[in-house]
Amino acid sequence: MIKHIVMFKLKGTDNRSEYENAIEAKQRFSKVIENVTELKKGEAVINSTDAPESNYTIALICDFDSIDDLNAYQIHPVHKEFGAFIAEIKTDRACIDYEY
Repeated sequence: MIKHIVMFKLKGTDNRSEYENAIEAKQRFSKVIENVTELKKGEAVINSTDAPESNYTIALICDFDSIDDLNAYQIHPVHKEFGAFIAEIKTDRACIDYEY
């Protein structure tokens, strides 16, 4: 199994705060979970509003059977659509993929 954890630091935009963008991202990631069959388990979590501002805003925690499934997820059209949205609102990204 492969665990894929990606964290984003988000920014506010003209029409949404950083936190509102995180909520929107979490809702949009639900579409990824529902449509990418290679994704065995997916979760989007938002940092507590009481936590330090230096923390990342949102994390995506995903499980795949194999690295090939992770690679298929990366190029899936629904994931690419989500990625385009995140690209507009992120200021930083960190990621780790590991076998367990």
